[in-house]
Amino acid sequence: MSSVVLITGAATGIGNLTARALAAAGHTVYASMRSVRGRNAGHAEELLGLGRREGHDIRVVELDVQSDASAEAAVATILEDAGRLDTVVHNAGHLYVGYVEAFTPEDVHRLLDVNVVGIQRVNRAVLPHMRARRSGTLLYVGSTTSVVVPPFLGPYVASKFAADALAQVTAYEVGRFGIGTTIVMPGPFTQGTEHFPNAGHAGDAARTSAYAALDPMVARNEKATEALFPPGVDAHPRAVADEIARILALPAGSRPFRTVVDFSQAGVEEVNEVLRRAQEQFVTRLGFGELLHVEGTQS
Repeated sequence: MSSVVLITGAATGIGNLTARALAAAGHTVYASMRSVRGRNAGHAEELLGLGRREGHDIRVVELDVQSDASAEAAVATILEDAGRLDTVVHNAGHLYVGYVEAFTPEDVHRLLDVNVVGIQRVNRAVLPHMRARRSGTLLYVGSTTSVVVPPFLGPYVASKFAADALAQVTAYEVGRFGIGTTIVMPGPFTQGTEHFPNAGHAGDAARTSAYAALDPMVARNEKATEALFPPGVDAHPRAVADEIARILALPAGSRPFRTVVDFSQAGVEEVNEVLRRAQEQFVTRLGFGELLHVEGTQS
Protein backbone atom coordinates (compact mmCIF):
# COMPACT_ATOMS: atom_id res chain seq x y z
CA MET A 1 0.00 0.00 0.00
CA SER A 2 1.41 3.39 -1.01
CA SER A 3 1.78 6.11 1.59
CA VAL A 4 2.95 9.69 1.99
CA VAL A 5 6.44 9.64 3.47
CA LEU A 6 8.67 12.39 4.84
CA ILE A 7 12.40 11.58 4.93
CA THR A 8 14.77 13.84 6.84
CA GLY A 9 18.32 14.33 5.64
CA ALA A 10 17.58 13.12 2.12
CA ALA A 11 20.21 15.12 0.24
CA THR A 12 22.78 12.32 0.34
CA GLY A 13 23.54 8.89 1.76
CA ILE A 14 20.92 6.63 3.30
CA GLY A 15 18.23 9.31 3.16
CA ASN A 16 18.76 9.89 -0.54
CA LEU A 17 18.85 6.16 -1.31
CA THR A 18 15.68 5.67 0.75
CA ALA A 19 13.87 8.42 -1.14
CA ARG A 20 14.70 6.67 -4.40
CA ALA A 21 13.70 3.21 -3.13
CA LEU A 22 10.38 4.32 -1.65
CA ALA A 23 9.43 6.37 -4.69
CA ALA A 24 10.21 3.37 -6.91
CA ALA A 25 7.91 1.29 -4.65
CA GLY A 26 5.04 3.68 -5.37
CA HIS A 27 5.06 5.91 -2.31
CA THR A 28 4.70 9.68 -2.44
CA VAL A 29 8.05 10.80 -1.07
CA TYR A 30 8.90 14.17 0.42
CA ALA A 31 12.69 14.25 0.45
CA SER A 32 13.65 16.92 2.93
CA MET A 33 16.95 18.73 3.28
CA ARG A 34 18.43 22.05 4.28
CA SER A 35 19.20 24.78 1.78
CA VAL A 36 17.11 23.41 -1.09
CA ARG A 37 17.86 26.51 -3.17
CA GLY A 38 21.44 26.82 -1.96
CA ARG A 39 24.14 24.25 -1.38
CA ASN A 40 21.73 21.31 -1.78
CA ALA A 41 20.06 22.64 -4.94
CA GLY A 42 21.91 20.05 -7.06
CA HIS A 43 20.78 17.18 -4.85
CA ALA A 44 17.21 18.45 -4.91
CA GLU A 45 17.13 18.76 -8.69
CA GLU A 46 18.68 15.33 -9.11
CA LEU A 47 15.84 13.74 -7.13
CA LEU A 48 13.18 15.77 -8.91
CA GLY A 49 14.70 14.87 -12.27
CA LEU A 50 14.68 11.20 -11.34
CA GLY A 51 11.01 11.46 -10.49
CA ARG A 52 10.22 13.06 -13.83
CA ARG A 53 12.20 10.49 -15.82
CA GLU A 54 10.91 7.43 -14.00
CA GLY A 55 7.37 8.61 -13.29
CA HIS A 56 7.98 8.46 -9.54
CA ASP A 57 6.33 10.82 -7.07
CA ILE A 58 9.37 12.46 -5.47
CA ARG A 59 8.96 15.93 -4.04
CA VAL A 60 11.49 18.07 -2.20
CA VAL A 61 10.79 20.12 0.91
CA GLU A 62 13.00 22.42 2.95
CA LEU A 63 13.56 21.12 6.48
CA ASP A 64 16.29 22.01 8.95
CA VAL A 65 15.97 19.67 11.94
CA GLN A 66 17.69 22.29 14.09
CA SER A 67 14.74 24.66 13.70
CA ASP A 68 11.30 24.29 15.27
CA ALA A 69 9.85 26.68 12.71
CA SER A 70 11.38 24.79 9.80
CA ALA A 71 10.00 21.44 11.00
CA GLU A 72 6.54 22.91 11.51
CA ALA A 73 6.60 24.63 8.11
CA ALA A 74 7.71 21.46 6.29
CA VAL A 75 4.94 19.36 7.82
CA ALA A 76 2.37 22.08 7.13
CA THR A 77 3.48 22.18 3.49
CA ILE A 78 3.11 18.41 3.15
CA LEU A 79 -0.32 18.37 4.76
CA GLU A 80 -1.54 21.20 2.54
CA ASP A 81 -0.08 19.56 -0.55
CA ALA A 82 -0.87 15.86 0.03
CA GLY A 83 -3.64 16.04 2.63
CA ARG A 84 -1.97 13.56 4.95
CA LEU A 85 1.36 12.26 6.20
CA ASP A 86 1.61 8.55 6.89
CA THR A 87 5.27 7.93 7.69
CA VAL A 88 8.29 9.85 8.91
CA VAL A 89 11.74 8.38 8.28
CA HIS A 90 14.06 9.99 10.81
CA ASN A 91 17.38 9.84 9.00
CA ALA A 92 19.06 13.25 9.40
CA GLY A 93 22.23 13.04 11.41
CA HIS A 94 25.87 13.99 11.67
CA LEU A 95 29.02 12.07 12.60
CA TYR A 96 31.83 13.16 14.91
CA VAL A 97 35.21 11.39 14.92
CA GLY A 98 37.80 12.04 17.60
CA TYR A 99 38.79 11.65 21.22
CA VAL A 100 35.99 12.25 23.72
CA GLU A 101 37.95 14.60 25.98
CA ALA A 102 38.82 16.83 23.03
CA PHE A 103 35.19 17.58 22.18
CA THR A 104 34.10 20.78 23.87
CA PRO A 105 30.71 20.95 25.58
CA GLU A 106 29.62 23.14 22.68
CA ASP A 107 30.66 20.42 20.21
CA VAL A 108 28.59 17.81 22.04
CA HIS A 109 25.61 20.13 22.40
CA ARG A 110 25.66 20.84 18.66
CA LEU A 111 25.69 17.15 17.76
CA LEU A 112 22.91 16.27 20.19
CA ASP A 113 20.84 19.11 18.74
CA VAL A 114 21.02 17.53 15.28
CA ASN A 115 20.87 13.83 16.13
CA VAL A 116 18.46 13.86 19.08
CA VAL A 117 16.63 17.15 19.50
CA GLY A 118 16.06 17.23 15.74
CA ILE A 119 14.00 14.06 16.04
CA GLN A 120 11.93 15.64 18.79
CA ARG A 121 11.28 18.73 16.68
CA VAL A 122 10.01 16.69 13.74
CA ASN A 123 7.91 14.40 15.95
CA ARG A 124 6.28 17.38 17.65
CA ALA A 125 5.43 18.77 14.22
CA VAL A 126 3.89 15.56 12.85
CA LEU A 127 2.36 13.77 15.84
CA PRO A 128 -0.72 16.01 16.28
CA HIS A 129 -1.75 15.03 12.73
CA MET A 130 -1.05 11.34 13.28
CA ARG A 131 -2.81 11.28 16.64
CA ALA A 132 -5.88 12.92 15.12
CA ARG A 133 -5.95 10.24 12.38
CA ARG A 134 -5.03 7.51 14.88
CA SER A 135 -2.54 6.08 12.42
CA GLY A 136 1.00 6.59 11.21
CA THR A 137 4.50 5.20 11.36
CA LEU A 138 7.64 6.61 12.93
CA LEU A 139 10.67 4.92 11.40
CA TYR A 140 14.04 5.76 12.90
CA VAL A 141 17.41 5.15 11.27
CA GLY A 142 19.34 4.18 14.39
CA SER A 143 22.72 2.49 14.67
CA THR A 144 24.32 -0.72 15.84
CA THR A 145 26.73 1.54 17.76
CA SER A 146 24.07 1.80 20.46
CA VAL A 147 24.72 -1.89 21.17
CA VAL A 148 28.34 -2.51 20.19
CA VAL A 149 30.18 0.67 21.10
CA PRO A 150 33.14 1.48 18.81
CA PRO A 151 36.06 3.69 19.81
CA PHE A 152 36.74 7.25 18.59
CA LEU A 153 33.07 8.12 18.01
CA GLY A 154 32.07 9.04 21.56
CA PRO A 155 29.63 11.96 21.11
CA TYR A 156 28.08 10.29 18.06
CA VAL A 157 27.51 7.04 19.93
CA ALA A 158 26.03 8.97 22.86
CA SER A 159 23.62 10.69 20.48
CA LYS A 160 22.52 7.37 18.97
CA PHE A 161 21.92 5.91 22.44
CA ALA A 162 19.84 8.96 23.33
CA ALA A 163 17.87 8.88 20.08
CA ASP A 164 17.15 5.18 20.54
CA ALA A 165 15.86 5.74 24.07
CA LEU A 166 13.69 8.64 22.93
CA ALA A 167 12.24 6.48 20.14
CA GLN A 168 11.45 3.62 22.53
CA VAL A 169 9.65 5.71 25.12
CA THR A 170 7.80 7.68 22.44
CA ALA A 171 6.66 4.34 20.98
CA TYR A 172 4.97 3.36 24.27
CA GLU A 173 2.92 6.54 24.26
CA VAL A 174 2.02 7.04 20.60
CA GLY A 175 1.08 3.39 20.23
CA ARG A 176 -2.08 4.21 22.19
CA PHE A 177 -3.07 6.37 19.20
CA GLY A 178 -2.48 3.73 16.51
CA ILE A 179 1.00 5.00 15.62
CA GLY A 180 3.62 2.32 14.99
CA THR A 181 7.38 2.48 15.44
CA THR A 182 10.29 0.75 13.75
CA ILE A 183 13.97 1.29 14.54
CA VAL A 184 16.27 0.28 11.71
CA MET A 185 19.82 -0.28 12.96
CA PRO A 186 22.47 0.01 10.25
CA GLY A 187 25.95 -1.27 10.91
CA PRO A 188 29.03 0.59 9.64
CA PHE A 189 29.47 1.50 5.99
CA THR A 190 32.65 2.76 4.37
CA GLN A 191 31.12 3.55 0.98
CA GLY A 192 27.96 5.06 -0.40
CA THR A 193 27.51 7.85 2.15
CA GLU A 194 29.21 11.14 3.00
CA HIS A 195 29.13 10.24 6.70
CA PHE A 196 32.88 9.82 7.16
CA PRO A 197 34.10 12.39 4.59
CA ASN A 198 31.85 15.05 6.15
CA ALA A 199 32.45 14.02 9.76
CA GLY A 200 33.07 16.71 12.34
CA HIS A 201 36.11 16.70 14.57
CA ALA A 202 36.89 17.78 18.10
CA GLY A 203 37.14 21.49 18.71
CA ASP A 204 40.01 21.37 21.21
CA ALA A 205 43.23 20.81 19.25
CA ALA A 206 45.42 20.78 22.35
CA ARG A 207 43.41 17.97 23.96
CA THR A 208 43.46 16.11 20.64
CA SER A 209 47.24 16.28 20.49
CA ALA A 210 47.44 14.78 23.97
CA TYR A 211 46.06 11.54 22.48
CA ALA A 212 48.53 11.44 19.58
CA ALA A 213 49.67 7.95 20.58
CA LEU A 214 46.26 6.69 19.45
CA ASP A 215 46.34 8.44 16.07
CA PRO A 216 47.50 5.31 14.17
CA MET A 217 44.40 3.46 15.40
CA VAL A 218 42.14 6.25 14.19
CA ALA A 219 43.92 6.30 10.84
CA ARG A 220 43.22 2.61 10.23
CA ASN A 221 39.67 2.64 11.58
CA GLU A 222 37.99 2.42 8.17
CA LYS A 223 40.25 -0.42 7.02
CA ALA A 224 39.62 -2.23 10.29
CA THR A 225 35.89 -1.86 9.70
CA GLU A 226 36.11 -3.14 6.14
CA ALA A 227 37.99 -6.20 7.41
CA LEU A 228 34.86 -7.20 9.34
CA PHE A 229 32.81 -7.61 6.14
CA PRO A 230 32.58 -11.15 4.69
CA PRO A 231 34.60 -11.60 1.48
CA GLY A 232 32.68 -10.76 -1.67
CA VAL A 233 29.84 -8.97 0.14
CA ASP A 234 28.78 -5.59 -1.24
CA ALA A 235 28.44 -3.66 2.03
CA HIS A 236 26.52 -0.72 0.58
CA PRO A 237 23.95 1.45 2.36
CA ARG A 238 21.40 0.80 -0.37
CA ALA A 239 20.67 -2.30 1.72
CA VAL A 240 19.26 -0.01 4.42
CA ALA A 241 17.02 1.73 1.88
CA ASP A 242 15.82 -1.64 0.62
CA GLU A 243 15.04 -2.77 4.17
CA ILE A 244 13.03 0.39 4.84
CA ALA A 245 11.07 -0.21 1.63
CA ARG A 246 10.45 -3.81 2.70
CA ILE A 247 9.18 -2.77 6.11
CA LEU A 248 6.79 -0.14 4.76
CA ALA A 249 5.37 -2.71 2.35
CA LEU A 250 4.26 -4.84 5.31
CA PRO A 251 0.77 -4.33 6.75
CA ALA A 252 0.52 -2.14 9.82
CA GLY A 253 0.76 -4.35 12.87
CA SER A 254 3.20 -6.78 11.28
CA ARG A 255 6.19 -4.46 11.03
CA PRO A 256 9.14 -5.25 13.31
CA PHE A 257 9.98 -2.93 16.17
CA ARG A 258 13.68 -3.39 15.39
CA THR A 259 15.60 -4.62 12.39
CA VAL A 260 19.35 -4.76 11.79
CA VAL A 261 21.26 -4.20 8.54
CA ASP A 262 24.83 -5.03 9.45
CA PHE A 263 27.58 -6.52 7.29
CA SER A 264 30.12 -6.44 10.14
CA GLN A 265 28.51 -9.43 11.87
CA ALA A 266 28.58 -7.73 15.27
CA GLY A 267 25.94 -9.94 16.90
CA VAL A 268 23.52 -7.09 17.48
CA GLU A 269 20.46 -9.21 16.69
CA GLU A 270 21.20 -11.55 19.58
CA VAL A 271 21.64 -8.67 22.03
CA ASN A 272 18.41 -7.06 20.80
CA GLU A 273 16.47 -10.25 21.49
CA VAL A 274 17.73 -10.48 25.07
CA LEU A 275 16.90 -6.81 25.66
CA ARG A 276 13.46 -7.21 24.10
CA ARG A 277 12.52 -10.03 26.44
CA ALA A 278 13.82 -8.21 29.51
CA GLN A 279 12.06 -4.99 28.57
CA GLU A 280 8.73 -6.68 27.83
CA GLN A 281 8.86 -8.54 31.13
CA PHE A 282 9.73 -5.38 33.06
CA VAL A 283 7.01 -3.25 31.50
CA THR A 284 4.46 -6.02 31.99
CA ARG A 285 5.42 -6.40 35.65
CA LEU A 286 4.90 -2.65 36.04
CA GLY A 287 1.32 -3.21 34.92
CA PHE A 288 1.75 -1.35 31.64
CA GLY A 289 1.78 -4.31 29.28
CA GLU A 290 -0.74 -2.67 26.95
CA LEU A 291 1.92 -0.09 26.05
CA LEU A 292 3.83 -2.84 24.26
CA HIS A 293 1.21 -2.99 21.50
CA VAL A 294 -0.08 -0.51 18.95
CA GLU A 295 -3.76 0.25 19.48
CA GLY A 296 -5.95 -1.12 16.72
CA THR A 297 -3.45 -3.69 15.42
CA GLN A 298 -2.62 -7.29 16.21
CA SER A 299 1.05 -6.51 16.98
